[in-house]
Amino acid sequence: MMCGASPAKQLTMAEIQAIADKVKSPLEEKENKKFPVFNAVEFKSQGVAGRTFFIKVQMDDDFVHIQVFESLPQENKPVALTSYQIRKGRQDEVTCF
Repeated sequence: MMCGASPAKQLTMAEIQAIADKVKSPLEEKENKKFPVFNAVEFKSQGVAGRTFFIKVQMDDDFVHIQVFESLPQENKPVALTSYQIRKGRQDEVTCF
């Protein structure tokens, strides 16, 4: 699922889950709560001097949409949570935000 320019390769959901897991702690800190369930279920990506991912994550019965930025490999920076939208439902489409 794409949003904007196409990436060099399509990622698997396991790879997207690994990216989501890297920003779980920062999201828990921002929301001041723990998420025992944090499963990536859908995503879109956009190539922009790196790559931005828009990921729908299931947290028990609720969902959150997270925006994660992955810089270019030569920059050697960790992935970063750049934005998120809480109180999303299963039927809410993942969009660029």
